[in-house]
Amino acid sequence: MPNILRNAAPGVLTLEAYTPGMPIEELQRRLGVGNAVKLASNENPLGMSPRVKDALAAHINATELARYPDGSGFRLKKKLAEIHSIAPERITLGNGSNDIIELLGRVFLGPGRWAMFSAHAFAVYPIITQAQDAQAIVVEPRDPDHEQPYGHDLAAFEREVNPEVTLVFIANPNNPTGTWVSPDEIEHFLTKVPSHTIVALDEAYYEYMDPALRGNSRALLDKFPNLVVFRTFSKAYGLAGLRAGYALSSPQLADVLNRVRQPFNNNALALLAAEVALEDQEHVRKSVELNTRERTRLVAELKKIGLKVLPSQANFLAIGFGREAKPIHEKLLNQGVIVRPMASYGLAEYLRVTIGTEAENNRFLAALKEAVK
Repeated sequence: MPNILRNAAPGVLTLEAYTPGMPIEELQRRLGVGNAVKLASNENPLGMSPRVKDALAAHINATELARYPDGSGFRLKKKLAEIHSIAPERITLGNGSNDIIELLGRVFLGPGRWAMFSAHAFAVYPIITQAQDAQAIVVEPRDPDHEQPYGHDLAAFEREVNPEVTLVFIANPNNPTGTWVSPDEIEHFLTKVPSHTIVALDEAYYEYMDPALRGNSRALLDKFPNLVVFRTFSKAYGLAGLRAGYALSSPQLADVLNRVRQPFNNNALALLAAEVALEDQEHVRKSVELNTRERTRLVAELKKIGLKVLPSQANFLAIGFGREAKPIHEKLLNQGVIVRPMASYGLAEYLRVTIGTEAENNRFLAALKEAVK
């Protein structure tokens, strides 16, 4: 090890960096493939609301971007407070919801502390745990033949939790499987957790869920002060490139999270875009409607090919091939279709595909049929 790294945090030195979905430009550089379609990062294929685009253009033309943004995010927090019927001091803004995960780790994890999360859950949970030199309890997921294969097993969470656990991550729906847990399961688990254990409910894909399956996480916040609920504008709102997210919690939790939040962690364009996006729920409705329709169609087509598809309430599908999926992934890349391999999630036989437009999905299906021959 180089001498200059001798004092680096041990957890950081042994980390593997998070690998995002491959950009289209990288595929072109690597393989010389043009006219590619990217279905790897769970982005909204409709993009941002036209109203957001207009607002951003007007803002750039009328505002001096050399000035710092509003570090408190007053206008966005006011809008979120109205929507969720919650006091602004119970809101924490993040540079995407990923930023909220980082804030939680900085406050509640460290040497001698324990985090808990499910196997095959979002990669950033173990990354922040290890980076903070904390220990992890990785809970075994549902069995492959369960109705929610590889999904969160909150009964197992309940058996594993103990007073030493300081932070529990629950993703609903879960990335990368798309599986979900019921509102009753979440509330029951919250009654079994020590009052000092923080439960972080990750609802990045909340808008894509069937309303009958969502539950009311906002109401749970008033019953369980140790609960944090966080969401993002990167998915259904189509603002992935601008990075905006937020958390709802008790005032006490929001206060400590805001103490470690970076100054101006949301730039001026992100704050404006998120505020306007909240006002255009019709765009969200169209995005969810497209996703639901195409998700149903894709599942049917994939099963016709004889592939296993995990149940999903998100804007992606996890597809099982019964063998290592890496060669299929490479064949898709050579045809200009970028999807996400899942070996790093412990699911080497699976690929994750974002649900795109009808045309993008047709392109993917045609390439996949060729790849699995």
